[in-house]
Amino acid sequence: MSSRYFPAALAAAMTVRLHCIGEDGVDFEAFLTADETTDWFHAWTGNGELNGDAFRAVGQDGTGGYAAFWLTHPDRPLIEQPVVFLGSEGETGVVARDLGAFLWLLADGYGPWEAATSHDPEPGWVPHRNQQLTVIAEQHAPERRAPAVAVIEQAAQEFPGLDNTIMELCR
Repeated sequence: MSSRYFPAALAAAMTVRLHCIGEDGVDFEAFLTADETTDWFHAWTGNGELNGDAFRAVGQDGTGGYAAFWLTHPDRPLIEQPVVFLGSEGETGVVARDLGAFLWLLADGYGPWEAATSHDPEPGWVPHRNQQLTVIAEQHAPERRAPAVAVIEQAAQEFPGLDNTIMELCR
């Protein structure tokens, strides 16, 4: 596994998000090590024969679910890989087509769990656009500008097979 440090755009966004931990419970600080990723993936799938090489885990939410880059395009850099969520209760979802789209998802007030599930996290939950994250998204990914609903829909259309792929790995 290469560097544990986030790409500059993700690091900038996560600096803002760290101040929101009390709001959404998501902790994004650095990529997990290869061993930590493998341990997580073993636990998540129940399959000790796998490693976590297909994922770069970005952060964990309060329920134990992880957001990760899914390294599905071997010829592309990390920032062009889709961002997925693998929840503690078996939820799976591609939440953004790449880092640029993920920045706009965050700016629109969604976290990975909210993007991957079809129901609101709490009764009355409403996403709130974050101006600091919007500035970061504008700086790093102006061409990916889209509302969160469109980001989620585009990701689901481009990568419809994540759930089947993951479930085939589970024991």
